[in-house]
Formats: sequence, C-alpha cells, structure tokens
Amino acid sequence: MRPEDLLIKDFTYELAEEKIAKYPLQKRDESKLLVYDGTISEDIYCNLHKHLPENSLLIFNNTKVVEARILFIKISGGTIEIFCLEPDEQYADITSAMLQKEKVLWKCLVGGAKKWKEGSLIKKINYDSKEIILSAIIIEKRNDYFLIEFSWNDDSVSFAEVLHHAGIIPLPPYLNRAAEENDNETYQTIYAKHDGSVAAPTAGLHFTESLFEKLSAKNIQKDFVTLHVGAGTFKPVKTETIAEHEMHAEFFDVSISFIENLIANIDKTIVAVGTTSARTIESLYWMGIKLAGSRESGVGSKQPNVEDISVQQWDPYNSTIASISAKESLQMLLQWMKENDLQKLIAKTQIIIMPGYEFKIIQGLITNFHQPQSTLLLLVAALVGDDWKKIYQYALNNNFRFLSYGDGSLLWKKNS
Repeated sequence: MRPEDLLIKDFTYELAEEKIAKYPLQKRDESKLLVYDGTISEDIYCNLHKHLPENSLLIFNNTKVVEARILFIKISGGTIEIFCLEPDEQYADITSAMLQKEKVLWKCLVGGAKKWKEGSLIKKINYDSKEIILSAIIIEKRNDYFLIEFSWNDDSVSFAEVLHHAGIIPLPPYLNRAAEENDNETYQTIYAKHDGSVAAPTAGLHFTESLFEKLSAKNIQKDFVTLHVGAGTFKPVKTETIAEHEMHAEFFDVSISFIENLIANIDKTIVAVGTTSARTIESLYWMGIKLAGSRESGVGSKQPNVEDISVQQWDPYNSTIASISAKESLQMLLQWMKENDLQKLIAKTQIIIMPGYEFKIIQGLITNFHQPQSTLLLLVAALVGDDWKKIYQYALNNNFRFLSYGDGSLLWKKNS
C-alpha cells in the first residue's frame, strides 16, 4: 500500500469524552487488558503472563518524563508558561543537554508569548537549602517554536535538576486538567530511568513489580531501549493523505548488549511494550539495511556515520536494498558499532509505521487505546490490519478506558 493511497479519514472513530481516563486506577496492574490474536478476549494486566509464550522477550522504553512545563510570574503579575520540547541541535543528544551546567539552549513553546516583550524572565527555586535563580531569554523565534536560553547561578546543578525543582509534569492536553502531586508518580513507569520525555510511554504504566515476578517465573525476559517521547506524539494528522504528513523525529539510544540480546532471541517471540519501543526496534532493522546498502554500493572508503544510517520517514517504503533477514540486519549494525568502538547507539528516528508496513522484528505489541486519526493508531492498524476497527469497537462497547491513563491491549501480528 502506498502512502498517497491512505486517507486519514479511514482511521477515525467516535471517542466520547467520558471514555477518556482522566486518572489512573489505584492499582496499575488491575487495568483491563484486551487480547487480540485473531479473536478478541479480555482480562486484566496482572494476568498478562498467561497470554505470553514462555521464553518471550518483552522490550520496554525506560525513558523518564521530565517536568517540562515551567511557569514564570512577571513583575506585573501575568503568567508565562514555557514548555520545553527538546534541546538545540548543538547537543549530541538529550542526555548530554540535560547534564549541562549554568546554561542551556532549548526549543520551547511559549504560552502568553505576546506578553513577553523583551528581557529575561526570572524564577526562584529552593533546592537543597539554597536558592537558585533561573533566568530565561528568547534567543530566536522560529516557525513552530522559540529557542530559549535558560541560565542559573549554580554550576553544580544540571538542567535536569533545575527542571525537577522548577517545572511541572506535562500531562497530555486531552486530559483537560492540571497536573496534581500524584501525577509525579503515576505518570511515570516504575522502571523510568533516563530523563528526556515530555510524555510517558504509557503502555508501561500498567506494569508492577508483582507482574514482573510473574513474567520472570515463566522465563519471560525483559530488556530496555530509551526513546525520548516528544510532543509530536500528540500531533494529529491534519492532511488528507498520510503522504502529506510530516512525522516527528525522536531521540533514542540502545546499548550494544541490547542488540546482542535481540539477536540471541530473534527466533523467539518478541513483544514491544508501547509504540515507542516498537518504533525503536523496527528502526534498528532499517539502520542495518542502510549499512548493507552502503557496503553493496562500495562508494568511496568513508565509513557511514550515525546521520548516514538514521531512519527517515519513508525509508521503509522507498528502500531499494534487497531485503535481508532481521538477524542479518542486526548483525550488520552490531559489527558497525564494534568497528566504531560504540557501546551505545544514539540516533534519531522519524519512522512512520502504517498499513502496508511489514514488521521485521516484533510479533506482538502491548499498547493503550489511541486517539482517532493519530500515527499511533496507524501503527496499530499496520499490525492487526482492518481488525483495528473491531478491536476499538469492542473496547468502546465494553467499558475500556482510553488514552494515557486508560486500559490497554495485547495485540498479535495478523498473518498476511
């Protein structure tokens, strides 16, 4: 199927406000679980292990949501909100930007920008019994965002620490409520580790230590990638066809040991926990394909760099490289990392997964119920085909809770 043939209006459904979960359940793993394997059944998350084969491999995204919304009060009393999207391109990745001391450049949205005529905004922060003065100035106004320089008067404090004490957890806009103290805990997975996301990888919110113990008892492995979820995850598709939509790009990083583990388990059942994990894993395949292509062409002696093999939006649909197996592709990537003495692969992916995409590595997906006309719903439709309509209609008819704080599903790839 070609992108120009896909109409976004074919990926919509009626989502009533009362179907959107405004708050999570008190016990994470008591959320409802829809199971699709060609037919539909339901259970709850604490029984997930019963629906997975022994020796499966679950892949989680261990990114951590940062307190990306900062409120500044002007001397006049007006409030200006700065929403930190992602660091400026001068930083190699989000982690290094988060570790900056004294000052940092960040791409931001600004609420009340018209009231911010000039000069700096000031916010006082109490941190470890000392007062830190945080300043923000506009460096440049660009098409979709402002480039803001943040600076603070303590060279022992990182920007991650500044955000933690100055900012507010950025709840999804469709919750239509202010963040509350409990959200600092409930809008994080229990395994969140690396600061950088402005939205939670919500499929993982249902997992508990008790559930992990049940999975382990069945010899179901877990491993982790890091993809920092950007605000683009909420970006609706506003174009008539998918071909006209520009997919957002997001930073991810994986360790060399992760890729080795993926290769070792490539013939077993691999399940992505969340669309972000799925996009990361599938992107690795296409990076290997690009390496295979560069070696086939033999153009020049230059070793491809990360930018050369980063995945662009339409790469999976336009590739002219002969298809190779997932194992061969991952081995190609592993060899390249070793040749470049890389213990960690840090890159950006812009991959869009939509109907017509052939999944190369994952056989299953654990995910929440997504917004109509979203790229996340397109990914689900790519996995289960037109049955996504039956799945979502069942969820609507059977009191499943939708979106970030809602229930979820275990979806197995539909055989073509």
